[in-house]
Amino acid sequence: MAVLRAKEVAKMDLKSRIDKMKDLKIELAKSKVTAQKSGKTKEIKKAIARILTFNASEKSGTLKKK
Repeated sequence: MAVLRAKEVAKMDLKSRIDKMKDLKIELAKSKVTAQKSGKTKEIKKAIARILTFNASEKSGTLKKK
């Protein structure tokens, strides 16, 4: 899985962000089951956090437009 950048998240619409977050949560659960203590788990958690942060800032209207 590639790193999910903030620019990529900004280009997504709400439905695709929600779908991506669901996929990431499933992947995170799978990596926990296989007990992989690698950077992959950390990367997945960061990607989920980016999506959640972007959704929250979009709801509150504090989104930066560039």
